[in-house]
Amino acid sequence: MYWLGIDIGTGGSRALLVDAKGKVVAGFTAPHEDMKMERPLWAEQRPENWWDAAQKAIQGVMKEAGVKGDQVKAVGLSGQMHGLVLLDGANHVIRPSLIWCDQRSQPQVDFINQTVGKTNVVAHIANPMLTGFTLPKLLWVRDNEPANFAKAKKVLLPKDYVRLMLTGEHCTEVSDASGTGLLDVVTRRWSKPMLERLKLDSSLLPEVKESADITGKVSKAAASATGLKEGTPVVGGAGDQAASGVGNGIVRPGVASCTIGTSGVVFAYLDRPQYDPQGRVHTFCHAVRGKWHVMGVTQGAGLSLQWFRNNFANGNDYDSLMAAAQTAPPLSHGLYWLPYLMGERTPHLDATARGGWIGLTAKHGRPEMVRAIVEGVSYSLRDCLGIIENMGVEVSAVRASGGGAKSPFWRQLLADIFHRRITTLQNTEGSAYGAALLALAGGGEYKSVEEVCDAAVQEADGVNPNVHEAAAYQRGYEVFTVLYPTLKPVFGLIQQLR
Repeated sequence: MYWLGIDIGTGGSRALLVDAKGKVVAGFTAPHEDMKMERPLWAEQRPENWWDAAQKAIQGVMKEAGVKGDQVKAVGLSGQMHGLVLLDGANHVIRPSLIWCDQRSQPQVDFINQTVGKTNVVAHIANPMLTGFTLPKLLWVRDNEPANFAKAKKVLLPKDYVRLMLTGEHCTEVSDASGTGLLDVVTRRWSKPMLERLKLDSSLLPEVKESADITGKVSKAAASATGLKEGTPVVGGAGDQAASGVGNGIVRPGVASCTIGTSGVVFAYLDRPQYDPQGRVHTFCHAVRGKWHVMGVTQGAGLSLQWFRNNFANGNDYDSLMAAAQTAPPLSHGLYWLPYLMGERTPHLDATARGGWIGLTAKHGRPEMVRAIVEGVSYSLRDCLGIIENMGVEVSAVRASGGGAKSPFWRQLLADIFHRRITTLQNTEGSAYGAALLALAGGGEYKSVEEVCDAAVQEADGVNPNVHEAAAYQRGYEVFTVLYPTLKPVFGLIQQLR
């Protein structure tokens, strides 16, 4: 028998099959259409495209593995967080989804803070309100597209739209719901005070369950579309970061993960809810039953390198760019990259922040520019780690995952900048793997998520910080921390020019 994990990412949907010991049997990715960006800081995708890609990914992975639908015992889901999917009474998508990196809703964030009160918002949802969250996006539609809002009968998150197409059920789970701005993270229930103060009908929201709970079964129509067997259980799954945390084995204290995908995330386990007083990191429900996690988010991590490759690399692939970066010295001859291409979350909570190189001279070329990007993203991730440690969260080692972590150069640079040993795992699949492990737990093969991770997650190798480079990067980081506060007034002026 096999267990299926599906991750609805930004760039594509990935399906992964594992066996009873959590060993990966096969994987298949179907690409998504490019996100639509009609204006700066806007980002949309079509939910229907996610479902099309999910079908192709499921069919592809089963074909690759030579597995039939009746051999798949359970399905787990993961996906990009925060995206707003609006459905009418017939479950038709009303408008394209405003996805995680869409930053248009600052006026709605201001309205929420004025109406509910900043302190009350944190009391109700354990986090400050951010433009990235789902709730401000929903209010943006209410304010700017009242006809579309009037049609809305249900609000879903990206992976939960795929769940609907698989099972016919409107359901989510606690980890992904934590990023809506509407979940009481402490009690793991929708927040009635938030709904009441903002005059939102609770019927808009789906049922919320724990991540390893069964949320529905594959329908006859979905079985025909995917090749899965009708009646196959589908568990709650998790938002991509909590799923990646499970895939990385971050289910007990002491070890954190650093995931470098389109965005970058530093993720640590919590036995109980803990908060940064300034709200610079997120405290969310974990995919582990009755547990929580804290995470800092760099919006433009791998996105920074992707942007450079797509616009300035003349067809060079990532390996070529990283090879060029290694020819530049540490600190890139004084060149810095600010990775704020889509505003920033941790630690600045500023949707108007802008990216760019600082310190550019005629001496600098492509190697220094690429290395500065990698260094700047890593500095920003160190911002995240530092805040988490200052909360008193124990971090003795860091596990690296995601596309960026596949580069030995980037892993060593992370070790030098973090002043921590950076390890990798035998399995580097991340969110889709976490979703498959949750299917294993929810399907009854194991008693808990922790038990699954103990059996399946194993470290492969690691790198220690180099003494001299670490000392240099400490000086470099001190300069990096000065750049954003210095430029913040300039970002405000730029915003006024729109």
